[in-house]
Amino acid sequence: MAILRWRPTHYIPSIQREMNRLFDEFMGQDVEEGERYSRKWSPEVDIVEMENEIVLTAELPGVSKSDIKISVQDGELTLSGKKDVPENEKSDCYHCSERYYGPFERKFTLSTIIDSTKINAEFKNGVLKVRLPKAEAAKPTQIEIK
Repeated sequence: MAILRWRPTHYIPSIQREMNRLFDEFMGQDVEEGERYSRKWSPEVDIVEMENEIVLTAELPGVSKSDIKISVQDGELTLSGKKDVPENEKSDCYHCSERYYGPFERKFTLSTIIDSTKINAEFKNGVLKVRLPKAEAAKPTQIEIK
């Protein structure tokens, strides 16, 4: 009979992976109206600050334009909506389901003052582009030295 050396640190990475998986499943899944499980999701975004505006671009494939809501209040931009399961895909016989469905909400704190009367949003080919023009008070000004 061979004697094996016990190395407790050898098991830490696999225990951590398993704990992460358990927490991801517990926190990321919920049952919606008795149908199959749907993971909570949040769309991926890019936020770019330019001289006169901030531009937020979000990928929302499969989301209808009417299911998207955008609001700005107290220096915070909220992007919310939902992605419904297509009628022809509602089935109990899934072998694999990796796409996300259900409600989403993202909140972003705006570091500059925005002119909320001039906000422009367009949605094309599953990509949402929100243009947030900076208020005149937030734009940099040149000061002439005398």
